[in-house]
Amino acid sequence: MDFANRLKEYRLMIGCTQAEMAKILGITVRGYRNYELGAREPNLSFLIALADKLDVSLDQLVGRDFPKDSLMDSK
Repeated sequence: MDFANRLKEYRLMIGCTQAEMAKILGITVRGYRNYELGAREPNLSFLIALADKLDVSLDQLVGRDFPKDSLMDSK
């Protein structure tokens, strides 16, 4: 699942509309909608704000999983 779909899924899980999320984040509805449509990708500071508001980790928000043979496992 890509970031845009994951963002929408988390928004729906907390019961917010796009307009409510935009207001919470201090951006326009159009700006927020562009994230859910995949037309724009947020910068790191905005990703952190999104994760905080949605009460998820950055890894969860962007769909990052750590493989079993990651660099940390090889030490």
